[in-house]
Amino acid sequence: MHFVDAKGILTNNLGFCGMNIYRGCTHGCIYCDSRSKCYQMKHLFEDVEVKQNAPELLAKALKSKRKKCMIGTGSMSDPYMHCEEQLKLTRRCLEVILEHGFGLAVQTKSDLILRDIDLLDEINRKSKCVVEMTLTTYDDELCAILEPNVCNTKRRIEVLGKMGERGIPLVVWLTPILPYINDTEQNISAILNECVRLGVKGIICYDMGLTLREGDREYYYNALEKHFPGLKERYIREYGYSYEVPSPRSRELMKMLRDTCKKNGIMYKPDEVFSYLNDFPEKYRQISIFDLGG
Repeated sequence: MHFVDAKGILTNNLGFCGMNIYRGCTHGCIYCDSRSKCYQMKHLFEDVEVKQNAPELLAKALKSKRKKCMIGTGSMSDPYMHCEEQLKLTRRCLEVILEHGFGLAVQTKSDLILRDIDLLDEINRKSKCVVEMTLTTYDDELCAILEPNVCNTKRRIEVLGKMGERGIPLVVWLTPILPYINDTEQNISAILNECVRLGVKGIICYDMGLTLREGDREYYYNALEKHFPGLKERYIREYGYSYEVPSPRSRELMKMLRDTCKKNGIMYKPDEVFSYLNDFPEKYRQISIFDLGG
């Protein structure tokens, strides 16, 4: 890893602010879109860029914001990758969010998030905190191939359970689902059953499949050659170099998802789930003097 002093930490999109404390990742997921060349990363993906001044930048940014809102993290780089265990930059940023009364939506695959359950609980009690966990592969052996350097799905489910016991709302990312690998009824059913048991608020799944861009595609295809002989050639025959790579079982698997969610009151339309993630509770929204007439 290497350290930088960033110029800014927050990006603003329609009232929802996002931050990435790290750039790159060490989880080693074979399908990771963040490897794509379109993101113009100028260093090796595993050579994680650390924004060492992130907490200070965040404090300055939140102090100057007129209205409270949700702060999201984890969309590009996991805030709980291995280096966070020692650096604690994510934890320090959570302390800043709590101090200034903002909400949090945090996405991860790592059980390291349990270290900060005290802060997540307090943020949720004082405003709103949503924990988002990616679940793709219920089988432990297959999960170890697809997501080799992070805890498996069953451990992530344990983490979600502990968050739920604190009353912290949960969202699951059921994506990506890889054609001819984890796109089985057995896999999807097992994950959905756990989502129902856990009482998750929403499941994000645009479709059963994945997307591949330049940079990401090459890494993924190399992994297919290593772990699934002959599958790379099948992908090229069926999908060419398409960006969208849908599962041939998408129709029935998406129906299973919709039916399960409707039956159990779980949000499944992406716009609806994102609206929930972005929504900061009105009763905690403070308006500064700058927003009052004049």
